Amino acid sequence: MRNTTLIQGSGLLLLLVFWNSVTWHLQRFWDASGYFCQTQWEKLLSTFEGYEWILYYIGVILVPGLCFWGLSGLLLLVDTTEKPTFISRYRIQRGKNEPVDPVKLRQAVLTVLFNQNFISIPMLVIYYPFLKWRRDPCSRELPTFHWFLVEMAFFTLLQEILFYYAHRLFHHPMLYKKSHKKHHEWTAPIGVVSIYADPPEHVVANMLPVLVGPLAMGSHLSSITVWLSMVLIVSIINHTGYHLPFLPSPEFHDYHHLKSNQCYGVLGLMDHLHGTDTLFKQTKAYERHVILLGFTPLSESIPDSPKKTRSAL
Repeated sequence: MRNTTLIQGSGLLLLLVFWNSVTWHLQRFWDASGYFCQTQWEKLLSTFEGYEWILYYIGVILVPGLCFWGLSGLLLLVDTTEKPTFISRYRIQRGKNEPVDPVKLRQAVLTVLFNQNFISIPMLVIYYPFLKWRRDPCSRELPTFHWFLVEMAFFTLLQEILFYYAHRLFHHPMLYKKSHKKHHEWTAPIGVVSIYADPPEHVVANMLPVLVGPLAMGSHLSSITVWLSMVLIVSIINHTGYHLPFLPSPEFHDYHHLKSNQCYGVLGLMDHLHGTDTLFKQTKAYERHVILLGFTPLSESIPDSPKKTRSAL
């Protein structure tokens, strides 16, 4: 018992020392680059003095929008041309979207554009006075590195909780048939359909879980811009249909599109607490739900179990 306690205590001490060292070096880097960023931010504030709302719209609409369409556009080229051909090796659901149905794709793109221009942007316009009431998002001082990390952790956890329950709500038979079924038209998703949804679902499940955190924390525009961009990028990756090297695993959410009654959250934390990932954990997809650190597709290194066949009589 004493040896176990000693080993655990030593391990914890080493972990704390390592974490302190990492954060110290990151803080030094942040301080060095932060001075440059702070200077540039102050120049922007001087340039747009009295028109800070322009900076706000650049930060919450233009930058995240460029991130969304930049990444989605690249993936659309892959999905519509099937080139480069080697990427097909990383496809999660083999034989699906090879190539993508142009009629379904056109409908998805039009719906996404509608959601962005007639729902997301008006919501972000309304969001601005609430942020200013809480704390001016365009204040002169940028957040510290440690505070930025705290914000990202809080936003992520809050989104996981709110999105999980909103998502499960839209899986209620009444709401699913009237609304959420639209998103599940894509049993094998592609990147652009990450915000392919009916307006009520887009507001309640896509937008609100993401916007509540920055408002609650009274966050700076810089944090909000990074957060919104990160959410869109991660959501696109979760819908790509490809398990690509060195990127977050999309196996969890891809399985949700395949089966629809498992894996409702983003991180999997709430699914673990509520037991809505039990079937997923019995699959090969669960074994593949890791970051791929090489170039051999996980579908090859962890292949599906051979289908059982009836024995000959």
